[in-house]
Amino acid sequence: MASKLEEIESAALRLERSARARLVEKLLLSLEVHTEAEIEQRWAEEAARRAREMDAGTAVGIPSEQVFESARALLK
Repeated sequence: MASKLEEIESAALRLERSARARLVEKLLLSLEVHTEAEIEQRWAEEAARRAREMDAGTAVGIPSEQVFESARALLK
């Protein structure tokens, strides 16, 4: 008889791609417990890192229309 975890894994893998993505996000968020201040600090650090990369020319920007189109395609 399959373990409960194996049953859950099997059921999750049968979900549509967008549903699996939502499930992954929820599971990952459940592993991390941060205060609002910690989250804000991490976003500020990430924004600063990305700005440095753009200024240095080591990162390439993607037009927002293309980003949103790709995101919509993943959710279908």
